[in-house]
Amino acid sequence: MPAAMLEPPGLTTTEAHFIEQAQHDGRLFIHQPYEQYSASNHAAWQKLYKRMEPRWQRYANEAFLRGHEALCLDEKAVPRLADVNRFLSPLTGFQAKAVSGYVPAFVFFDCLRNRQFPTTVTIRREDKLDYLPEPDIFHDIAGHVPMHTDRAFADVLVRFGECAHTAADLVRGIGDEQQRMDALTSIIRAMARFFWFTVEFGLMRSAHGIRVYGSGLLSSFGEIQHSIESPDVQRYPLQLEWAVNQSFEIDHYQPLLFIVDSFDHLYELVGRLEQWLKRGRLNNVAPGEPAVNAKDLSSFLRTNG
Repeated sequence: MPAAMLEPPGLTTTEAHFIEQAQHDGRLFIHQPYEQYSASNHAAWQKLYKRMEPRWQRYANEAFLRGHEALCLDEKAVPRLADVNRFLSPLTGFQAKAVSGYVPAFVFFDCLRNRQFPTTVTIRREDKLDYLPEPDIFHDIAGHVPMHTDRAFADVLVRFGECAHTAADLVRGIGDEQQRMDALTSIIRAMARFFWFTVEFGLMRSAHGIRVYGSGLLSSFGEIQHSIESPDVQRYPLQLEWAVNQSFEIDHYQPLLFIVDSFDHLYELVGRLEQWLKRGRLNNVAPGEPAVNAKDLSSFLRTNG
């Protein structure tokens, strides 16, 4: 094929020069260079959307379905974040905010506190739709953002972000450096586990049985069905002490999922999480995954509250 006819590289996950340059320059928050999406990028979005839609109708919770309709997403093209925000912001004040890659834990939670959702702009390859260890724009926009149109769920995210400020304030008061680092590592691990088992992989009771509200499930063609129908999945009512002490792995279907009664119930659980923070009950949770890296630790230590 002549060079002039070659498709541009696009914004493909792990293959986007624009993202590599932004990371090299130290720019975390970026604009969405929409003109750089290739035909293959748009085709990947269309394939992901088309095959997920019937499963959303069958397994997703009603708030997600309402939110999906409210956002007016185009099933044939990668969405423009400006268009998403035009529909989203009047509903709950949330906005999708483009990022170039990994967002350190405190920065991520602080964005939630300010009703901003860090959003990846790249999309997985058209020939590799099923599993991606990194988030992409389909996971973030089609999986997460419809939930942000619901006021009760949006308030849960804001309150979760406030927990990060509580944690940062508390660890600053620990005089011994090693104790401070050990406590902070444990707290970040506990918060990450709670987020994983609720916002990413949560199930909820409904009048029609158990439904999915976790975005990791809502963006996975295989796992959304598996989470509801498979006899191999353990499903239990969410108990805070279980969630914060339960490790998880990201490279396979989840064998254990937790159920909440409602978003009001989830909001109350986040409030309990913050109370446990203040009482030191998250300072020594069970070891194991997820790992806590230096960027996550420093993001909490550098904040001024």
